[in-house]
Amino acid sequence: MTADEERGGPDRRRAEVAAAAERAFRLLPAAPGDLPAPDGRASVPARRITADPDTVERDLMKLVLTLVELLRQLMERQALNRVDEGDLTEEEEERLGTTLMLLHDRMTGLCARYGLTMDDLNLDLGPLGTLLPPPE
Repeated sequence: MTADEERGGPDRRRAEVAAAAERAFRLLPAAPGDLPAPDGRASVPARRITADPDTVERDLMKLVLTLVELLRQLMERQALNRVDEGDLTEEEEERLGTTLMLLHDRMTGLCARYGLTMDDLNLDLGPLGTLLPPPE
């Protein structure tokens, strides 16, 4: 039995994607005051990039680092999938692991340089949630 058959086949997967897309298109952008607090008390302002002239360099770096972190996490997941499938030699696995660790260290260094934390890079997308998945 193939993986597609175990999950219900490609038709089921297409239906899931279509349903998710339909839900996404029905969503309206949330104003910062519309977001409920995690404990349900008062609304919490969304963490968004502000366009203050005094912090424009930091805000731009925050945006760039957010995109780089998103790509880094995607590359890491793809690398883990390739390792699990046995597509890589031991040398390629070592080189890939070293590269990903160096990239993470550089990201942490750049965040520190601009007064950011890795949590600051997780932008709030309103009703869609946060951009980056929660840390494991």
